[in-house]
Amino acid sequence: MSDIRDDRQYTKSHEWILDNGDGTYTMGITDHAQALLGDMVFVELPSEGDETSTEDEFCVVESVKAASGVYAPADLEVVEANEALDAEPELVNTSCYDKGWLVKFKSEGINDLMDATTYSETLD
Repeated sequence: MSDIRDDRQYTKSHEWILDNGDGTYTMGITDHAQALLGDMVFVELPSEGDETSTEDEFCVVESVKAASGVYAPADLEVVEANEALDAEPELVNTSCYDKGWLVKFKSEGINDLMDATTYSETLD
């Protein structure tokens, strides 16, 4: 059973979004996604100030099994990338909701997110 946190929202492509309450959001991949991918060996992150559009790939997580794109849940601007992942990409596996976050961003609004209950139903 995947760990799904109630304090976050989720995308259909298995990213989680946490509203930081200050106009920024933190984003990573879900426990379900990291488990399917396996042991992370590399994370390609965007740079601070990078902008992207809804549903565009803007990060790549690479595991021993495959490389997988991470998609923007909205039009956004990156305000911080998790530089700890450069040296320790395995944080995505061991702490996907805490130390293994990918980016912090700001956005005018995010649509089509699921709450924890709805997301868990998509995994059944």
